[in-house]
Amino acid sequence: MTALLEVEDLRVHFGSGDAIVRAVDGVSLRIEAGETLGIVGESGSGKSVTALSLLRLVPTPPGRIAGGRIAFAGTDLLSLPIERMRAIRGREIAMIFQDPMTSLNPVLTVGRQISEVLELHLGLDSAAARRRTIELFEMVGIPAAATRVGDYPHHFSGGMRQRVMIAMAIACRPKLLVADEPTTALDVTIQAQILDLIRSLQHELGMALIVITHDLGVVAGMADRVAVMYAGRVVEEGPSDRIFGAPRMPYTIGLLQSVPRADARGQRRLTPIAGAPPEPYGETRSCRFAPRCTHAEAACRGTVPVLREVAAGHRAACLRDIEAPWVRPS
Repeated sequence: MTALLEVEDLRVHFGSGDAIVRAVDGVSLRIEAGETLGIVGESGSGKSVTALSLLRLVPTPPGRIAGGRIAFAGTDLLSLPIERMRAIRGREIAMIFQDPMTSLNPVLTVGRQISEVLELHLGLDSAAARRRTIELFEMVGIPAAATRVGDYPHHFSGGMRQRVMIAMAIACRPKLLVADEPTTALDVTIQAQILDLIRSLQHELGMALIVITHDLGVVAGMADRVAVMYAGRVVEEGPSDRIFGAPRMPYTIGLLQSVPRADARGQRRLTPIAGAPPEPYGETRSCRFAPRCTHAEAACRGTVPVLREVAAGHRAACLRDIEAPWVRPS
């Protein structure tokens, strides 16, 4: 069966000449209609650049999509003229951007910003677009919706701005919603509310969902499948219960072990991953995680591992067959 979205060998570079940064280096992903895919990894692993690439929003210059294929509902997005791509953005694929504080235009009312989307993609007149905007505000839990559509972004708290961003993203009932760090800069209570809202809207509207985060707890409670990224590559991918219950790539194991847990005395402890991610310059002829890996052997420093199947639907990019003991994060 054809997937809703298929990404094959995606490569995104920044810079030129000898100073090329390989931000995304051969990423392949697949998501079915209605499915939730979680993409996790440290800051700088290429998660957000991958998300921007899906909508061809990588700033050019200095960035460029250097190769690969992005197929959405059977259409190669990278070969489309920009006018056709603009029609897909917001209508077929929508995105909740990382920072609700800066993602809204400060000089337009929030209602107008959503109405523009409805007028552009659905052809609604201004009165119908306003009515629909009020309905969307009510859907995402913004009180006094009929009044608040006339407010400006600075009138809203961070959590309410994020609800506005969600309303804008679902305005045209997209087939795919990409949520890039949807709870950044929000306190814990508001984070839970936003995640619950996204889950309920996904089920109500039947959307596929990609959740991009460095918070393992977020994807553990939301994702059907998880892709773990490191230094621009997917290093492990599989069903959520396999990734969290039986990880096979040392980096994934390290991420899980680094989540703080309470010991028998109630003290918080964690096991950090030693070292730092590699510089993203030049080509690599070894496992990029090898310098930080406690399981690395000589072969790991001379071979680039590719994703291989370690269980049904579960793939890991590791030359060794690792089944290290670890403690599941709560």
